[in-house]
Amino acid sequence: MHPQYRSDLLKIADIFKVLGDPNRLHILALVSHQELCVCEITSILNISQSNASQHLARLRSADLVRERRNAQWIYYSLNPEAFPLIREILGSLPDVSGELKKIEDIPDHKNCRI
Repeated sequence: MHPQYRSDLLKIADIFKVLGDPNRLHILALVSHQELCVCEITSILNISQSNASQHLARLRSADLVRERRNAQWIYYSLNPEAFPLIREILGSLPDVSGELKKIEDIPDHKNCRI
């Protein structure tokens, strides 16, 4: 097998492993709609900050999300250069727009928005 094919196959296999977790799929669905900080993700998914950070680290390592730092806040968004297959998968995920409306009810939510 050509070395480049092997490299591409390994990268795609890693992406499928990353996508094999429901929380990571949920995070991808959320950040495909808008940029979110960790506090918003933890509130929507009802998981700890460390758990969310671990999921986000896996998504970053697979190059599926990007992060932007602003002071002490880190914001996550979908990597626009993600494989076309990822866009197709995201299109088949449940609609999370209602959950994104809950962000306004998060205590101190305005503190992480600039």
